[in-house]
Amino acid sequence: MPAMDGPFLRACRLEKSSPTPVWFLRQAGRYMPEYRKVRAKVSFPKLCRDPGLCAEVAVTAQRRLGVDAAIVFSDILLVLEPLGFRLEYAPGGPKILNPVRRPSCLKRLREADPAALAFIAEAVKATRAALPSDIPLIGFSGAPFTLASYAIEGGSSRNFQKTKAFLYRHPEAWNELLGMISRALIGLLQAQATAGAQALQLFDSWVGCLSPSDYRARVLPHTRRILRTLPRGVPVIHFGTSTGGLLEAMRDAGGDVIGLDPTVSMAEARRRLGPKVAVQGNLDPCVLFSDRRTIRREARRILAEAGGRGHIFNLGHGVLPTTPVDNVRALVDFVHEATT
Repeated sequence: MPAMDGPFLRACRLEKSSPTPVWFLRQAGRYMPEYRKVRAKVSFPKLCRDPGLCAEVAVTAQRRLGVDAAIVFSDILLVLEPLGFRLEYAPGGPKILNPVRRPSCLKRLREADPAALAFIAEAVKATRAALPSDIPLIGFSGAPFTLASYAIEGGSSRNFQKTKAFLYRHPEAWNELLGMISRALIGLLQAQATAGAQALQLFDSWVGCLSPSDYRARVLPHTRRILRTLPRGVPVIHFGTSTGGLLEAMRDAGGDVIGLDPTVSMAEARRRLGPKVAVQGNLDPCVLFSDRRTIRREARRILAEAGGRGHIFNLGHGVLPTTPVDNVRALVDFVHEATT
């Protein structure tokens, strides 16, 4: 069966799909011994730049779990380097060594050269070639707000004080920064689609810190510009966390599928989003540390609330590093059995 006729892409198109498709955020990661074996030999930055190894870990995860889609192995922050940011993967998390703190900092940035990220498109090609023809491949990038926040904060943040201060104090510079990031993302996402990605996901992991009014005024136009330039026929998943207050605004920004985190009810989200977009999610990743009976109960609840058509089963966030692999596989098997 061609990937276009499989359950994942059918669900993206709001068509009837049986069984309900399943894949996971961070499905290739530290919880999986095969991934740890690769990482013992190579650093994370080197892994991200090696198309063959990227394909190996992505395909291994798909086969081990029996999921209905693979996602290219990469990192959302890599796109910042061609813009002029110095990126370091430190033990405590990634760091931007030359963050933007004043409008004058933008003068040292430059338009991204698409060739600087050619290794990501090569990873897409290598992964697509190694996957079975009936398994679709997802490409991805970060979203403008989340990447701008990294660029301003210099790393992770709890309250995004620096980001919001910059946004409020320097609206013109804010738009200039997001515009530059957005142009780089358009090139990156288009390159992945050209290389063979059959769906794309936009990760706006930190945008849930904003109010709906700030999102609509200061983020939505940039996100919408990206989504409107992507190739037709390649569905886009628009994902964020802590975004229960932004669902309608994210739908209006664009995307064929809205990704949901665990803090919003699947039933409520479907009601608020309406019938014209599909949904993805939204099991709490911590459920996978419980017993099989609990995993099945929680999965059954989400499936019932989702209502079938236009639903991609996923976690509401990434697989956690110490998650038992057998529980992840058991969840995939249960969702397939329950919806066939």
